Amino acid sequence: MTIAYLNRIATAVPAYDIHRPFIDLAESMISSDSVRNLFRRMVRLSAIEHRYSFLQPIPNGDGQWRDAEGLYQRGNFPHTARRMQAFEQLAPRLARCTVDKLNLSEAERRSISHVIVTSCTGLYAPGLDFDVVAHLSLDPSVERTMIGFMGCYAAINALKTAHHIVRSVAGAQVLILSLELCTLHMQEVDNLEQLLSFLLFADGCAAYLVSAQPIGLAIDSFAAITIPATSGLITWRIRELGFDMQLSGRVPAEIRRTLGEAGSRVTRGDPHSIDLWAVHPGGRTILDSVEQGLSLPPEALIHSRNILARFGNMSSASVMFVLDQIMRHARSGQQGCAISFGPGVTAETMLFHAA
Repeated sequence: MTIAYLNRIATAVPAYDIHRPFIDLAESMISSDSVRNLFRRMVRLSAIEHRYSFLQPIPNGDGQWRDAEGLYQRGNFPHTARRMQAFEQLAPRLARCTVDKLNLSEAERRSISHVIVTSCTGLYAPGLDFDVVAHLSLDPSVERTMIGFMGCYAAINALKTAHHIVRSVAGAQVLILSLELCTLHMQEVDNLEQLLSFLLFADGCAAYLVSAQPIGLAIDSFAAITIPATSGLITWRIRELGFDMQLSGRVPAEIRRTLGEAGSRVTRGDPHSIDLWAVHPGGRTILDSVEQGLSLPPEALIHSRNILARFGNMSSASVMFVLDQIMRHARSGQQGCAISFGPGVTAETMLFHAA
């Protein structure tokens, strides 16, 4: 049976670090001093230092948020059409920047047979798949697949799709793009749980190649674990004023409990046999819950914690940022496990080893 390999990864984020400005905006929407103090405490505990956005904050002396796009104005947050207009305008820029960093040769461009795109933060048609094909001057007959609205675990599903393609189509070369503009979907609310979810999310993009060429990380197997009775804990719905995220504070405890009971299903054996952990950096408490549920040593999730601190949660792109770091440090033969969480609540997992 043909083995599929994750050959290389390129990542990119927009230019503007909006972590502190977004915190200021969120605080301005909280009317209660006690809730504001609690929010500030959670900010300190978040383990996030930077998050990037296409929004350019404009400094001002009145304590009010300003952005160059004029997107977020207190009392007049944008409707969904305006947010999708921004996605259609800005997402291709980030996509082009990211695929360019792959440094594809002419021969590699000619060999690409399939393009897969994941995104849950915006959509339009013709979409990002056509933009990528046009920008790279790929064969117009390249097979295109869009994986939409799956949330943070979509990249694992894209790798699963590429894995099937490479094993079933001789000579297949699959280019995948995971692009999210999460900061498009801030809501004007004073609900602490919702504001804490806005504290996590950021914009980012990863482009990656999968083929049978034995370079990079060999993809071994996949498994999905859905936690019973948790379907309402992570939801993502299109509303009049953007995409409405509900992220329950119960999620980390459910992940910790499930991994404690079914850790061997994730790793198909002893979790301590895994050398490399690529866990989606959904938040500090998510990483803590994985570490505790699988009884991992503190250093096991160092790459995930590093990406969380530097970039926040970029939804489907995030785990690829972690895998990019792992590819830079992995030694031949090391065993790895990638895990991403999303609606369901479901853990999508992938076992791999360094070639």
